[in-house]
Amino acid sequence: MRINKYIAQSTGISRRMADKAVAAGRVTINNQPAEAGSAATSSDTVCLDGRVLTPVSETITILFHKPTGCVVSREGQGSLTVYDLLPDEYRLLKPIGRLDKNSSGLLLFTNDGQLANELTHPRYAKTKIYEVTLGKPLAPLHRQMINDHGINLEDGNSQLNLERLVDGDDTQWRITMQEGRNRQIRRTFAALNYHVAQLHRTNFGSYSLGELSPRQVARVET
Repeated sequence: MRINKYIAQSTGISRRMADKAVAAGRVTINNQPAEAGSAATSSDTVCLDGRVLTPVSETITILFHKPTGCVVSREGQGSLTVYDLLPDEYRLLKPIGRLDKNSSGLLLFTNDGQLANELTHPRYAKTKIYEVTLGKPLAPLHRQMINDHGINLEDGNSQLNLERLVDGDDTQWRITMQEGRNRQIRRTFAALNYHVAQLHRTNFGSYSLGELSPRQVARVET
């Protein structure tokens, strides 16, 4: 496989960061300096800063209940990150998709590139379910607009399926969607002058948060 992918799978850093390490001369393959585009196999000895890297030997996927107040990143720039909360044995895994700092709920981590692609590529249209609390009741006309025609955003139309979470309460909604653009739900409601006070993901494809408590991890059995 390409050297940047080999490094990324062995260390958890991004391929972009791996490319920078190669360009800086920090990577060797069988004691020879690696170059951009170099390939490596499990039989090669690959070192980063003199440390031998071990390629992934098994695929691992976990469910994590992300609390609000932490960012989905390795570098929090002063903020708490999800990697600060994960057990050590899972800190090389990569998140599948994102939840913003003020959102909570189901977040998956894996080292299985095929699974990550199946869950995030638009052609697979995996269903995601969220529970949302708005700062004020949603007007019937606005509900119809979102459900039936969608709301035009700067990156395209956003159509969500809305269901009340509680009969008679127009501030709490269950949202079902197949897309997953950046802050799509928040931007959709903001376009109609609504503030999303709480956003919580419960389902992602065939995976469900279930009874996981905030900060709790569950390994997916395959």
